[in-house]
Amino acid sequence: MGMKGKVALGAVVGVVVIGVVSANAGNNGDGGTADAADKGSSASAAQQPGGKKDAGKREAAEKKEAAFAGDGEFQVGSDVKPGTYRTTGNSDGMCYWERAKDASGEMDSLLANDNVTGTSYVTVKATDKLFKSSDCKDWEAVDTTAKGSPATTMDGDGGMFRVGADIAPGTYKSTGNTDDSCYWERTKDADHGIDSIIANNNVSGTAVVTISTKDAYFKTSGCGDWKKAG
Repeated sequence: MGMKGKVALGAVVGVVVIGVVSANAGNNGDGGTADAADKGSSASAAQQPGGKKDAGKREAAEKKEAAFAGDGEFQVGSDVKPGTYRTTGNSDGMCYWERAKDASGEMDSLLANDNVTGTSYVTVKATDKLFKSSDCKDWEAVDTTAKGSPATTMDGDGGMFRVGADIAPGTYKSTGNTDDSCYWERTKDADHGIDSIIANNNVSGTAVVTISTKDAYFKTSGCGDWKKAG
């Protein structure tokens, strides 16, 4: 399966950026602290993390009206307000989104883009002019200051998880990865630019990564499921 639309800029899944560490890494403030009571909980791309006690909250969230549809081109400021949005439950890898600085459709207009399996978070900025979405589940607005019931395991192909809300910080391990198909990425925001990346890697065999309390998001694609190891 190839990329839809334009080739992704910067932080492309499967391409390791070596030594990219921002001086501002972690200042986003979306991180949280692990809670022993959450041990054994699981985060997946299809639903909010948490156990039975969170079922009502998940059901209410699922019924919440979408901010905008998963298909279309939206003008920032009129069709879409600046802010952070999430799409989840994308199962076939055909979900494609794009932030653009104008509506020319040319490569130079592209600010960031991605193909998504599972979940993606994207921050649409006030300086963006157009947001494009194709074959994605509907997008919902996200309160990046809200905390959830962070899980200690996650789907290795689940996409993007918010640290402190979807997953707890800590050291995670993924095993059984072959042919460097496992890709992970720690990020300081949901802008999806090179400057967003704190660290990333392609892995064969066992992957081990420490997600910091200062990280904002963790992205995973083509990996075995992750379990908190410390």
